[in-house]
Amino acid sequence: MAEEVRAEMVGSVLRVEVAEGDVVGVADSLVILESMKMEIPVHPEVGGTVERIAVSEGDVVQEGDLLVVLA
Repeated sequence: MAEEVRAEMVGSVLRVEVAEGDVVGVADSLVILESMKMEIPVHPEVGGTVERIAVSEGDVVQEGDLLVVLA
């Protein structure tokens, strides 16, 4: 079952910290969002393998937008 990681706030994608195929855990940062001059790391709720990255650095995301899909 795929796990979708979504943005919890409006922000800009400052950095994508993973690549497709990477194995990640709950402590790993997937994406760094920038909002109001703050850097906010996005962590998965469960571990898994990065199946798809739906954003690129510089993208502006809205709350609920898809960031990463884990398998």
